[in-house]
Amino acid sequence: MPGRSSSSSGSTGFISFSGIESALSSLKDFQSCISSGMETASSVAFDLVETQTEVSSEYSMDKAMVELAMMDRELSHYVKAVQSAISHVKEERPEKVPDLKLLVEKKFLALQNKNCDADFQNNAKFVQFKQQLKELKKQSAKPKEDGGHNEVDKIKDKDASRAGNERDGLQADREADGTEGVDEDMIVTQSQTNFICPITQVEMKRPVKNKVCGHTYEEEAIVRMIESKHRRKKKACCPKIGCSHTDVRMSDLIQDEALRRAIESHNKKKNRPSE
Repeated sequence: MPGRSSSSSGSTGFISFSGIESALSSLKDFQSCISSGMETASSVAFDLVETQTEVSSEYSMDKAMVELAMMDRELSHYVKAVQSAISHVKEERPEKVPDLKLLVEKKFLALQNKNCDADFQNNAKFVQFKQQLKELKKQSAKPKEDGGHNEVDKIKDKDASRAGNERDGLQADREADGTEGVDEDMIVTQSQTNFICPITQVEMKRPVKNKVCGHTYEEEAIVRMIESKHRRKKKACCPKIGCSHTDVRMSDLIQDEALRRAIESHNKKKNRPSE
């Protein structure tokens, strides 16, 4: 950042901000690097939860996300301070060129003094990371709580634990009615239904969640639907039956990493050779 410019006339008309604007462009590029770093840290944290790696490793990723979010906030404040300083000089057109370095530092410190933990709620990637991590922990905790069994196994274990005659009687009734395994099938079917896109009616590969209504769709399908509606100057309604949300926007969509991993895990188990 340059200090006080040395202009013989002292007029702001001779000030060129091209160098500063070029530096700002580089800073914005660095912001995209921070964004990529947050995506990598999120992916590693999700892998650690899925593989049930020790909590300290997961905590390290959580800490890394906080540090990256702080870097992003600080860089955003500096970019705003520089832009504000440039606008100030261009609008005020003072007779004497101000010390731009001091002006930027003053504006930067003013922004930094307003920092608080609530700022992280404005960082979309950080918020998404916390939400997805919470969902994955729920999914990973279920097998652990059930002794490594899934929901179907849990029902079977419960049936097996029933006392002799009651268990045998129930089993006989199920066989007689032809309804044996109905509960298990309902649970599996319900789980698979959550994997189906309401637009394509097939299992999702790249699910995205609507931040407004919470429904999930296949990314390509919902993007295509929104674009089609907008070309006709219309709003895109949420395609989920019964949803009252009538204005789905691109900015409302976030990657649903937890669901994507749940679908992949389900398919791996489904395709695993039976022992």
